[in-house]
Amino acid sequence: MIRTTMRAVQLMGHGGLDQLVYRDDVPIPQPAATEVLIEVSACGMNNTDVWVRQGAYGSETDPDSVSTWRRGRSTLSFPRIQGTDTVGRVVDVGRRVPDSRIGERVMVDFSLYNRDDDSLADIDYIGHGRDGGYAEYITVPADNAHWVETELDDAELATFCCAYLTGEHMLDRARVHAGERVLVTGAAGGVGSGIIQLCRARGAIPYAVSSPGKEQVLQQLGAEAVILRECEDLVEAVAEATGGQVIDVVADLVAGPLFNDLLRILRPEGRYTTAGAIAGPVVSLDLRTLYLKHLELHGSSQGTRAAFKRLVSYIEQGLIKPVLAGTFRLSDFHRAQQVFMSKDFVGKLVVVPDAHWERVGAPHEHR
Repeated sequence: MIRTTMRAVQLMGHGGLDQLVYRDDVPIPQPAATEVLIEVSACGMNNTDVWVRQGAYGSETDPDSVSTWRRGRSTLSFPRIQGTDTVGRVVDVGRRVPDSRIGERVMVDFSLYNRDDDSLADIDYIGHGRDGGYAEYITVPADNAHWVETELDDAELATFCCAYLTGEHMLDRARVHAGERVLVTGAAGGVGSGIIQLCRARGAIPYAVSSPGKEQVLQQLGAEAVILRECEDLVEAVAEATGGQVIDVVADLVAGPLFNDLLRILRPEGRYTTAGAIAGPVVSLDLRTLYLKHLELHGSSQGTRAAFKRLVSYIEQGLIKPVLAGTFRLSDFHRAQQVFMSKDFVGKLVVVPDAHWERVGAPHEHR
């Protein structure tokens, strides 16, 4: 490498957008023995970026306290480069990685598993425990850099990783199988729109809960029907949409005031799985609904190595497709995050380093 510094967006601390600083003097990282150096061409945006910036994860005793994703065991230090959904090309390798990997176009598995088995109890992620992809270069463990055989462009490929891996693990946790009906809340977001397609990939039947104006897109993605979140009676609206058929699984990304209605909607012995709570993390639970209906509640975050490999297989087979709502230059990161927080889109937003804008970003620019 001739250059020694790069452009990147650094998170300087918890707080507002002013804590995100675009710099051109950040040292280019060097790969350790088992790592690769990737020149980043695209990186998808996620809710976790915003919540970590805001310190919005609370604690088990104080839901309003400032805390990051791992709560009391935080591996976050400042400044930190966020960004999980990284796509790019390998330009250098550590001494224990074959030189043949140089030149590969890769999608990064953002999970830092920290153990050899399938337990996610100690999991961390790239963009939190170490620097992520809102930069021109990133180093990652070589095993986390996956070549994907696809004709999708870099911005499209950057829509999958975090959202679809999260969605696939939610379905794994709830043991969703062919023929089951799944109610998906927050269906227009990155995870929700991914779950709709992931349900279809395993033969399940997804029903979407979303806001007005997004019905057609969600049905095109595979939703059997779309129920408006603002409807007067969610339980009745879902029953009407399914023709009275039961809901086997709720995949919830919203929570808040909807929570009890979602449990009411589930059939006896149904399963509830969640990986987010954009309408409010603190909910009121009537335990009688839980135990009298023999319900299962599953918390879920990120996913396993096997789930990621399955995701790559889905991409290569064309069973899932990108839902790219727009791209932004890395130098325009504040505007990108403002648009992201507005939620006035379906799917994913992607950030592209300025040097790659004409090749990757311009055709997908958000307007």
